[in-house]
Amino acid sequence: MRFSHTLIAAAVATSPATAQRPEDEPICDYYTTALLKENTAENQLTLLTLIVNTVVIGNYTTPNVGIAVPGILAPGKYNDTDVNLLPYFDGSLASSNRGGDEGVAVNSLDGGGAEPLKENKPSNDETATQYFLLTHLYQFFGSLLGCTQQGMAGFDAYTAAPSMYEVHKFMGLDPYEVGYFITQVGLAAASFGVADADVAAVGAALTELFAYRCAPPAAAVAAQGPQLQSVCIAEDCPLAEGAVCDEYEDVVEPMPAMSSDSASAPSASGSAAPGETPAVNGSVTMSMPTPTASETDMPSMIPTAAAVAGAAVNLAAVAGGLAALLL
Repeated sequence: MRFSHTLIAAAVATSPATAQRPEDEPICDYYTTALLKENTAENQLTLLTLIVNTVVIGNYTTPNVGIAVPGILAPGKYNDTDVNLLPYFDGSLASSNRGGDEGVAVNSLDGGGAEPLKENKPSNDETATQYFLLTHLYQFFGSLLGCTQQGMAGFDAYTAAPSMYEVHKFMGLDPYEVGYFITQVGLAAASFGVADADVAAVGAALTELFAYRCAPPAAAVAAQGPQLQSVCIAEDCPLAEGAVCDEYEDVVEPMPAMSSDSASAPSASGSAAPGETPAVNGSVTMSMPTPTASETDMPSMIPTAAAVAGAAVNLAAVAGGLAALLL
């Protein structure tokens, strides 16, 4: 993926000092303009690439504003509970849904792992599972964040699986794992200068869609209509208001992969050898939601940028860092 040097330089010169997004402007559009000057489909994809790649492998870019992002491939803590999502990605667990009645082992890091992500790419191989995973994440979050240019040349609309429950149902994810994932999304957004209120809005959307057990059908992507979306399906996940547990299958716990030839996952920070535990850029400890049928009783799973950084985020500094990264 290539970026315009002139475009980034212009963004540095004109970016606002602090983020104050108008209520009627989507999060995606506002921060694309703030950081990359022109609100085009290509620039929206650039923004989503930077954020999603940071969610996956942690901080790898210059424009960090003092917020550490371990990334979902790094082991960490959520509410003082150890979390390790890596086995769901590297083929260690038979947890991927390929249409059968049980999970299968799939290495989703088969396109170069962390290295292409550090180069602002999804994968080194467009036929790899990693390529499809990352590009679908860019597209999905583009829809979630309201990218108005998505679907035009330069940024494809999301047309993959409409039900996140179906995608994740053989993972048996618990509230600690889901909470850790959502927290990484919030930290990644905050590290690029997304304001507290917008970080909280993203967290609330992800929590409402995915963090409740037996949630009624909802439209994660408007064009795809209501689908089962619960990703947190373990018994200790908070029960959704209006729960429809009869529409969900019994939880199938993922088993270790039988094959010994699953590829080892690369380090989230690029410093671990194959087979080693990825180095952690930092740990995150957040409050756990209280299992309840009432959404209002569930605290946000995402910290505000101020709570993490202890200071207001300066978008001009972030844009300057982007220029150094992308030039």
